[in-house]
Amino acid sequence: MSRILIAILMLGASAGYAAGDPATGKSIAKKKCQICHGIDGIAKIPVAPHLAGESQIYLETQLKAFRSGKRENEMMSVVAKSLTDDEITNLAEWYNSIEITARIPE
Repeated sequence: MSRILIAILMLGASAGYAAGDPATGKSIAKKKCQICHGIDGIAKIPVAPHLAGESQIYLETQLKAFRSGKRENEMMSVVAKSLTDDEITNLAEWYNSIEITARIPE
């Protein structure tokens, strides 16, 4: 596959996902997310997933699914209902911007 075709496909895959503002997302996360997911994206309760470094596209898709009712969870369905598209984008950008590392045990 040519480099140009790959670039076009990558652009198409990200279409519809605007860049958010991580600082605004952090502010929203402090109010709505940190109790379960942590401000650092490391879950604070066993039933919550870690969000640090997760794909912006994935996070936006899941938050919108919770908001619409397409995906359901007792806690997330309630929290997501009040989020605007801009807030979702900013939250996704915040958690995506957190750098994580992995260390393989020897």
